[in-house]
Amino acid sequence: MNEETKNKIEPILEGLDLKIYDTEVATEAGSVIYRVYVTKSSGVTLDEIVEATKQISPILDVYPPVSGEYRLEVSSPGVERVLKKSTHFEQSIGEKARIKLKDKTKFTGTIKEVNGDDITLDVKGELEVYNINDMQKARTQFDW
Repeated sequence: MNEETKNKIEPILEGLDLKIYDTEVATEAGSVIYRVYVTKSSGVTLDEIVEATKQISPILDVYPPVSGEYRLEVSSPGVERVLKKSTHFEQSIGEKARIKLKDKTKFTGTIKEVNGDDITLDVKGELEVYNINDMQKARTQFDW
């Protein structure tokens, strides 16, 4: 999402007590989909997603996030969320995360601290620091 578009829809979402978690552009069955993931500390309801969609759709008509035709989808990132940015890790302090490093090492740890791109995790009782740029994949883990 370009900054102008983000600056236009953030206040609308904040008015609904929501925050932008992430955005993505995907192509499915030949259609371009622009997804806006929204979050809040107490969880996002279906009614809030519907209202967010109604309120940001006209803004995206004026400030399109992608060129050409697209379909807007507003969604919650879910209980097990993808962690791509340091802000994602910050919002997930205290939660368990599954990490796959670029060297293919995989482990699970609890997010303890975020300092820039350095993420401190409790891995089997030991505090370990990993740089976000060394991670291939990261996702919160919910123990069912």
